[in-house]
Amino acid sequence: MPCKPLRKSLLSRVIITGALPLFADIALADSPGETHHHTDATDLPTVSVRSIQGAMRPGALRDEIIRTESIDEKAIERAGATNINEALDKNPGIAVQVECSICNVRNVLLNNLPGRYTTLMLDGVPIFSSVSSAYGLDSVSVYGIERIDVARGAGASLIAPEALAGTVDIVTKHPLEAENRLRLQAGEYGSRQADAYFARPFNGGAVTATFNYNKHDSIDEDGDRISEYSGYDRRLGSIGLFLDDIGGFKVRSRLDIVDEKRGGGALGDDYSAIKSDDRGNPFNWSRSQHGSPDPGGWINPSDGSVIPYDDGRGGFSEIIFTKREQWIGTAERNLGGGKLRLAAGAARHRQDSFYELSTYIGEQYQYYAEAAWTAPVGDGMLTTGANYRYEDLKSHGHTANGTPVNGIDSYRYETPAAFLQYYRALLDERLEFNGSVRYDHHNVFGGIFSPRLNLLYHHTPRLSSRFSAGTGFRAPTSFFEQDHGILDTIQIIRDIDDPEISYNASYALSYADDRLAMTGSYNYNRIKNFALLDSSAVDDLGNPVTLFTSSPGKVVVQGIDINASCLLTPALTLSLAGEVSFYRFPPGTLIFARPDHKAYLGLDYEPGRWDISAKLVWTGSMNLRKFHGDGSGEQHRFNFDGTPKRNRSPGFFTVDLRAEYAVSDMVSLYAGADNLFDYAQADDESFLFVDYQGTVDVTHLWGPSRGRYLYAGIKLGF
Repeated sequence: MPCKPLRKSLLSRVIITGALPLFADIALADSPGETHHHTDATDLPTVSVRSIQGAMRPGALRDEIIRTESIDEKAIERAGATNINEALDKNPGIAVQVECSICNVRNVLLNNLPGRYTTLMLDGVPIFSSVSSAYGLDSVSVYGIERIDVARGAGASLIAPEALAGTVDIVTKHPLEAENRLRLQAGEYGSRQADAYFARPFNGGAVTATFNYNKHDSIDEDGDRISEYSGYDRRLGSIGLFLDDIGGFKVRSRLDIVDEKRGGGALGDDYSAIKSDDRGNPFNWSRSQHGSPDPGGWINPSDGSVIPYDDGRGGFSEIIFTKREQWIGTAERNLGGGKLRLAAGAARHRQDSFYELSTYIGEQYQYYAEAAWTAPVGDGMLTTGANYRYEDLKSHGHTANGTPVNGIDSYRYETPAAFLQYYRALLDERLEFNGSVRYDHHNVFGGIFSPRLNLLYHHTPRLSSRFSAGTGFRAPTSFFEQDHGILDTIQIIRDIDDPEISYNASYALSYADDRLAMTGSYNYNRIKNFALLDSSAVDDLGNPVTLFTSSPGKVVVQGIDINASCLLTPALTLSLAGEVSFYRFPPGTLIFARPDHKAYLGLDYEPGRWDISAKLVWTGSMNLRKFHGDGSGEQHRFNFDGTPKRNRSPGFFTVDLRAEYAVSDMVSLYAGADNLFDYAQADDESFLFVDYQGTVDVTHLWGPSRGRYLYAGIKLGF
């Protein structure tokens, strides 16, 4: 199963040209027992889709030094995914965490580290920030892509040192023949979806176009007239261009446009009417689990009195309009016995938001450029390169009482960097290693070195070990990474002098043959200078302010997981996985609950024209007090009737089913059910809570926000 490795760089972004050589492997699957032959860089093989299918199975890894798992186009369809968040969720070591029950801001977690430590890339180019990741990942379509590569752990830090949890790379499909594909889908809760993909190869390249329309109503599971699942209207478009030879360069580029409207809280999509409704009580506070005895308000736990609600639909609604344009491009060519690779990208992101009578309007520009060269040096390969990152956010708005708030979280980061990496194979090519060092000069945090070592040892042609250790850094931003509360403040007091630093190590043992694929791994990550936003402070005049600071203690997250799949028959595949996580952190840092245990069971069956899949995910009980309290034993979260919230969440499982039938080569019909047994957190406990003084909040999150969802559709190809 070892393959001839092709070093694939994880490139990046914008306005100037950039580049990186092929050092972070893209693997080619050769026949079992074939050894690695490292030749001159000009002889490196070309990646083909057919050659890497073995790496797409659950439990299998790509033949790269850095542990990398791939999710292919078929697996994405079997998951019923409409965007990148849904494609990644419910996979071992990967979770999509909702961080607000009203606006449903979501982040991708790798190894149970906060979502801000996951770097999303398009064709190896990182182009998302804290602002654009908050809602933007829901607007990354999975139609027209070849695969998603997930590198868990900070092993990709040569290119993306801020990826303290790992990277998610969306690889665009390079068409080899003309394609016209259309997908139409309808489901419960007013959901409608349409996807179109067109590809036209030409002599010397290809051009593609992708369009996506997706609409879904907001959902109120417990009848209190407040949504737990936000509604949205999402429109996406993308154009891709592939050129095989432009001055010796092979070029890949894409342009994406996003337009999304979403709203949660009050039901419906008449957003203008909701925003202007700021009087009275349209909600029923008695309907949720442990609801208030008074439908017009909730109990103040400190004295037992009723706190009446009188801010209308707008006072408990969050409405976000997002517009985004982004471009990325990569180019590579053989040069001087080596490989030159360039990458660039640019993005403009606008967010026009209404948060419970407050407003937040932000506009961000991002640019990235990178250039790198890989060439043989002695018996190994040396990669040298440089890149430049730029982020500029400007914002304004007003608090709920009308006080103007301008630029409190505005920032500008500029980071030129240089990096060096050496790769070599030893012991008759059974041991592969690369050592790297990167130096970033940040305009706020100064110079930062990030060293890393990666090892891959082939015990046999089918069994291998991977070890990775090093450091990474992330420059935190004051955009509300953890707390919407800054929207009620008029000032952010910056008390942060150092970047977040990760000290990490991981080990993975993997086995794969024609029928069985299995990987077990251990991951360790210790975060120093963990960034915090404290919106509970006041200034000398009693005005609310937010402190932007660092935790005095260290955050440590460790995890053990195993992922396996077995081809029981030529048509039936069984997959099994489990993970255990361990947390150590000061109170007030990791504020969103995470499970200690999860387990996964999947079946994929392809008899003839049918393609049937089922996935069961069990989520173990969570220690809510550990994440939500202050460690003293005092309960800080209460239900609307004044009783304390749960100390632990119950364990639960979800089951997803999907079946597709190929009527002909051009027509397929499919239907599916997500969360078949209709379990939602609202069945046991509301997402909403009040603190000891009776202040309401929307982030008591541990379970599914949507119950059973049924859908059906048709796929056309011509």
